[in-house]
Amino acid sequence: MSGAAPPVQLVILCSPSGAGKTTLARRLLQDPDLPGIHFSVSHTTRPARDGEVDGRDYHFVDEALFRSTLEADGFAEHATVHGNLYGTSVEEIDRIRAIPGARAVIFDIDVQGADQLVERYPRALRIFILPPSLAVLEARLRDRGTETDEDLALRLGNAVGEVERYDTFDHIIVNDDLDEAHDRLKSAIRGHGPGREAGVAVAEALLAQWKEARA
Repeated sequence: MSGAAPPVQLVILCSPSGAGKTTLARRLLQDPDLPGIHFSVSHTTRPARDGEVDGRDYHFVDEALFRSTLEADGFAEHATVHGNLYGTSVEEIDRIRAIPGARAVIFDIDVQGADQLVERYPRALRIFILPPSLAVLEARLRDRGTETDEDLALRLGNAVGEVERYDTFDHIIVNDDLDEAHDRLKSAIRGHGPGREAGVAVAEALLAQWKEARA
């Protein structure tokens, strides 16, 4: 008789907007060394960006539908981010956990949502993705070509509050090189490094840069 299948690991990825967590999440899904990885598709009320596909990147819904799902306790986590509503449905998590051979669910969410998800699933693995500097973060946001100056200021300001929460995560990964960040992320999911030490230094430097810029 074969043993019971191992539990499906819940992996929470958080980062300031523009730090690269969505790109890294997609690379995890494409990595042949990590079979059984699935992406939790969140619901959001924000408009789709160019190239985004409903049901693949997000479930794009209107505010009325989002709030009706929320009132029915249909979200494992939800948050308002940059003026838009985001949430992970309980149905989505249960769907993935029921897939034969599923080993992990990747959540691309913000720190507010991470707190709620960990409250419901305390064994979830929490990984924070950092940019190497505020200048790099700003450049990445500008390169998107989707941010107004007002949006950019909002996202950079919110980034500082998110970085201040770095000490609540199990691993901190600096996305200074995409290939290296992917390898570190893969190691974290497998139960090895990188831990927090290098990331803590970068997080503290980012906070210092912001204070200096505001002085």
